[in-house]
Amino acid sequence: MKFYKYHALGNDYLVMNPQDLLFPLTPEKIKTICHRNFGIGSDGILLGPLASKTARFALRIFNPDGSEAEKSGNGLRIFSRYLWDRGLVSEESFSIETVGGLVQSVIQDAGKTVQVEMGKVSFWSNDIPVVGDAYGGLHLRREVIEEKISVSDETFTFCAATIGNPHCVIPLAEVKPAIAKQYGPILEVHPLFPNRTNVQFMKVVNRNTIQIEIWERGAGYTLASGSSSSAAAAVAHKLGLCDSSITVQMPGGEILIQVKDDFTISMTGSVTKVAEGELSAELFTD
Repeated sequence: MKFYKYHALGNDYLVMNPQDLLFPLTPEKIKTICHRNFGIGSDGILLGPLASKTARFALRIFNPDGSEAEKSGNGLRIFSRYLWDRGLVSEESFSIETVGGLVQSVIQDAGKTVQVEMGKVSFWSNDIPVVGDAYGGLHLRREVIEEKISVSDETFTFCAATIGNPHCVIPLAEVKPAIAKQYGPILEVHPLFPNRTNVQFMKVVNRNTIQIEIWERGAGYTLASGSSSSAAAAVAHKLGLCDSSITVQMPGGEILIQVKDDFTISMTGSVTKVAEGELSAELFTD
């Protein structure tokens, strides 16, 4: 069973073509394949290309815990590079259907850089979704901007957003990996987020630069994330802290985000091919 491994700023995925599958990708098999010691090791699996009625290709995205993600910016760049490497696309724009909506990709620099039109960010509670309310505890529809959330011994001010998948963005004066690892897993499953959430701790460096540390839903601490970069940049712009062109700095590297007037997001970042090979059947034996 063939696999193709890529990373986008240290966020690594395995691409698997459904035509190569010898058995269904059950959650248990996904966990085994993605395990850093007992499998190949990855931050998830990209299953595609699949047939689509609304786009040129369809893609399903699986987290290393076996759950399915609606959208992944880094995953979409990687999948786009895979399509380029297999000779399925050219440098012209092409569409990809995800559970979190349609995106448009453009290959640059012979596949080493990919630009993705990620879609439109929403801050509305029913879109994300976020329950509760800052004013009286009622489940009222509102834009989730600068609300309070308490975890363990801390109370944070947060904004919530979706770009096809949920995000909790927490602006801070300083961010470090330790804070994401300490509070990220608690915030991911906080009762305010019925579908769980991705978490970004964000420092605004200047009008065109932010720095984030990421706890990714279903994957844990992550070196880089395209959808997290999109959500955090949109929040920084929404709060008036940044202009529309924003470089997002992460431990794995940088992504350029363009926030349009309607909060439609364009993301540009690098992709690196790591390896290709075949899974052994022995991997799945006890």
